[in-house]
Amino acid sequence: MNFVPLTRAEGLDRLAAFAPRMGRTYEGTRNTDRGPDAVPTTSALSPWLRRRLVLEAEAVSAALGAHGAAAADKFVSEVFWRTYFKGYLETRPAIWTDYLRLVREGEAAMAANAGLRSAYDAAIKGRTGIDGFDDWARALTGGNWLHNHTRMWFASIWIFTLRLPWALGAAHFLAHLIDGDPASNTLSWRWVAGLHTKGKAYAARAENIRRYTEGRYDPRGLNESPVALSEADGPGPRALALAGPLAVGEVALLLHLDDLHPESLPLGTAKVTRVGGLLAHAPGAATAIRAADRAAMADALARAAAHFGCDAGAADAGWADGLPVVSAWAPVGPSASALPSGVHRVRRDWDSAVWPRATKGFFQVRAAIPDVLRARGIATG
Repeated sequence: MNFVPLTRAEGLDRLAAFAPRMGRTYEGTRNTDRGPDAVPTTSALSPWLRRRLVLEAEAVSAALGAHGAAAADKFVSEVFWRTYFKGYLETRPAIWTDYLRLVREGEAAMAANAGLRSAYDAAIKGRTGIDGFDDWARALTGGNWLHNHTRMWFASIWIFTLRLPWALGAAHFLAHLIDGDPASNTLSWRWVAGLHTKGKAYAARAENIRRYTEGRYDPRGLNESPVALSEADGPGPRALALAGPLAVGEVALLLHLDDLHPESLPLGTAKVTRVGGLLAHAPGAATAIRAADRAAMADALARAAAHFGCDAGAADAGWADGLPVVSAWAPVGPSASALPSGVHRVRRDWDSAVWPRATKGFFQVRAAIPDVLRARGIATG
């Protein structure tokens, strides 16, 4: 897969190109992985959606406009899954903190246990001997992308067949996937492990892999009857933090990697006179991911400079020149942790509508989709 250039213009072009396949074609083929050299059966828009170079509402509108609500239902639901995961982690931030702790503990365990380190190295370098898995491991580090169905197989084999710590697998994904999203990645690995939906683990089965890779892979020796992982119960969902009142007068706008569409931020009467960019990469991000982040930020800064008619550059020391600093809301993850104190965070109404419904299973969000779209003037066809 080629994801260059990682700009809004390129994302919109790809959105338009995929729109004809967002209906029944997507629904019928989305689980099939035909390999890295084939046209993907998914939209492959996730690198742009993850950074909000393309907005969720734009992707949903394109699908509904081309196919109507019934035919586009699966694609629309998948877009809302992204928002659901963000809202779930936002209301349960302890999951992210615990994940980071488990990564540190896993790294310490590998330092002390040569056998664990050897197994981990074999997995990330594609030397396990498991048909399919080894190719996916090399594709991940070499091409920085995997088909969504393949990610599930990979995670299940990692956890239940290779018996490696789930958090180390999640960290490896986050460091190498060009669309690596803290919420979607962490919670998807937890879902496979049986921690998100407690007691229900996802099994990678040879028959399923054969079917959805169209016979390219036929792995043997998989644990096809996994026992879900368990953990102590964490705290329940917390109420969402309230966004403050809109800023007024001249402000400095701080961009971050979770929201790179400054043109559409709800800033009220505030006048942006300076724009800065904050690059908070995923922990251990690969060179290619850091380069993609820099390119995406450069594109956003250039658009912001043109839109607001002011200087835009890196958020280095003194960049705001004493002005109040405003930023798009950064969901739980590296950007939120890196935001300076005192920043006025603006939350989009898309998130404000969905996140309060993301405290349990996806069904609460799914049931609200028509209302969320109607309230935002998005025709459902």
